[in-house]
Amino acid sequence: MPKIYEYFGFIFYFYSNDHEPVHVHVQLGERESIFDIIMQNGVLSEIRKRYKKGMEPLKPEDEADVIEFIQVYYKNIIAKWVKFFVMKQKVRNTKITKRIKGNKK
Repeated sequence: MPKIYEYFGFIFYFYSNDHEPVHVHVQLGERESIFDIIMQNGVLSEIRKRYKKGMEPLKPEDEADVIEFIQVYYKNIIAKWVKFFVMKQKVRNTKITKRIKGNKK
């Protein structure tokens, strides 16, 4: 279960036996949601949120922060997905310490 990002308490990670579409699990405390990254013709077209069975989902305001993060970092998330699942290489965790513009927290 590689952790790929830490961002102000949010933990972004993949499950080691995950499946397509490209998606990232995001945990904050005891809450977790899943975000699918949908691309069309090389462009981010949609971020779909899903909920993990048996887990309390992220709060709506936290989901909004995660979506904003993914909009900025989706290319990096996809690159880490390819490196881990396709190339079978380890991925490094990146700690982001600068708030995304527009995030007022």
